[in-house]
Amino acid sequence: MGKAFDLTYEREIDATPDEVWDAISSGPGLDSWFMGDNEVERRQGGHWSSVVDAFHMESTVTTWQPPTRLVTESPTEADGSRHTFEYELEPRGAGTTIRWHHSGFLGSEHWEAEYEGMSEGDPIYFDKLVEYLTYFRGRTAVPVDVFLPGPADKAAAFAAILKALGIDHEVALGEPVSITPSGLPPADGVVDVRTETFLGIRTDDAMLRFMHVDWNSMVAIGHHLFDPGTDPEQATTAWRTWLSEVFA
Repeated sequence: MGKAFDLTYEREIDATPDEVWDAISSGPGLDSWFMGDNEVERRQGGHWSSVVDAFHMESTVTTWQPPTRLVTESPTEADGSRHTFEYELEPRGAGTTIRWHHSGFLGSEHWEAEYEGMSEGDPIYFDKLVEYLTYFRGRTAVPVDVFLPGPADKAAAFAAILKALGIDHEVALGEPVSITPSGLPPADGVVDVRTETFLGIRTDDAMLRFMHVDWNSMVAIGHHLFDPGTDPEQATTAWRTWLSEVFA
């Protein structure tokens, strides 16, 4: 069965087209807001890959028109699944209008849950691009991604995450928070995402994302750490250990 989809988002940002282009078309730029550890051959026909924990995604750059239009297309999988990402950048005064199109086909047996999750997750990732260009422009991040089995009940999952972060109540968007994750440095930040399946906290040196994946009951983190002294392996190990202990 499956489902064809076409999702479009648009935002204006106080950054130049060249600054936005670097964020969407380079490995370090994508590492600072998108999923996983990214490598991009910056040319027409170039290869793009992203490693997200144990998952490996690949695409080809099918349109390369800096700094106005970028299109990447994934191979078609055996079940027909495929993904196309298209970015259009238009100068707007001192800033840029960004249009992001995500289209393709979901062919797995879980396509309904995948589409629901993607419909919620896509705008959150798009907003993360805007946050990166607003609060961390000119800096590059170490990406930390961990996926582990968790409870099917996402409310229970987030109750456990909040408790393990040292937060004793449900939080609201824009709320200041102090977190004290075991084995990791404490930090002060602000809640910049809160939905049924996402919790985001932005600090001076990080965008932290905690997720629940409905269709396979996974819990996950997708962090971007902007401290230049961060060791990638050490940070990933520390957060994996933390998440493992929360859902032991």
